[in-house]
Amino acid sequence: MTTLDAHAPRPDTPLLVDTFGRTARDLRVSLTEKCSLRCTYCMPEEGLPPIPDAARMTTDEVIRLVALAHRELGVREVRFTGGEPLMRPDLERIVAGTRAECPDLPIALTTNGVGLEHRVGALVSAGLSRINISLDTVNRLEFAQLTRRDRLPSVLRGVRAAVEAGLDPVKVNAVPLRATLHGAPDLLEWALAEGVQLRFIEEMPLDADNTWSRVELVTAQDVLDSLATRFELVPAGREDPSAPAELWEVVGHTLAGAAAHVGVIATVTRNFCAACDRTRLTAEGTVRSCLFSDDETDVLGVLRSGADDLEVAGVWRGAMWGKQVGHGIGGTAFHRPRRSMGAIGG
Repeated sequence: MTTLDAHAPRPDTPLLVDTFGRTARDLRVSLTEKCSLRCTYCMPEEGLPPIPDAARMTTDEVIRLVALAHRELGVREVRFTGGEPLMRPDLERIVAGTRAECPDLPIALTTNGVGLEHRVGALVSAGLSRINISLDTVNRLEFAQLTRRDRLPSVLRGVRAAVEAGLDPVKVNAVPLRATLHGAPDLLEWALAEGVQLRFIEEMPLDADNTWSRVELVTAQDVLDSLATRFELVPAGREDPSAPAELWEVVGHTLAGAAAHVGVIATVTRNFCAACDRTRLTAEGTVRSCLFSDDETDVLGVLRSGADDLEVAGVWRGAMWGKQVGHGIGGTAFHRPRRSMGAIGG
């Protein structure tokens, strides 16, 4: 990673560069803190403190900030997250408005899939490009214990509806835990049968209950060892250099006529901070330069003050210029962020 002088003036570029030579082109937008599940590694049982309606970005504000990021800041993809984005009744209008303003921008969604079957058709019609569905186990009892809700059948119907709606690829994100690791081969078998791409993501210290432990961490290697009890896996590299997932070919299996792959994302043990290309907006319209940084810059307040797009873009560039080098989870100076994953957005 190239390190620039942090005290030097910011380069004269419209892009979201930082002092370590990275450029952010992938925008993650949290739309709400609300969620229909209560996954133990993400949300407290009672849910997150509610954001006042007046403090949350409106439909038009989301669309304006995303369009601004695309036109003025070089953002090449947007992903809407939560909480659970399906809890926003205006999600279809947000997608449609973003598509109208940014015809060539890939629009992705990360969702838990609860109720997706009823809305995925309208979302695709509105302009949704890609989807990631969170699912950690296909065992109904384990699912209910992990999410504190018995909604596995709804999630499975949502996955199938996404495939039938023509979204390609449909990706499934799984966070492996000690209690569910034994079921990793079952989850991969299910994914192969359903024609979806499976990604395992190491659990990060972003749970609201503050129970994350490095000792209990299920690593990417643990997952690969578990899958190897049933499948033959061959290293297949990455889709592109900035992609976080390390791909493994599942020998003897195909997906859409090509070799099937499973991905592992080693967010903790083999982090990809040096190639990070993400910038984040919270549901309250603040920029977070890093998932693990508590530094937030209020661009929504600037927008609501009457500033034009160029002024808002300048504030956003300044926020990203100070991005930290990485999360530093393995270091003694690491401090977990005050917000949990459900409040930040994935």
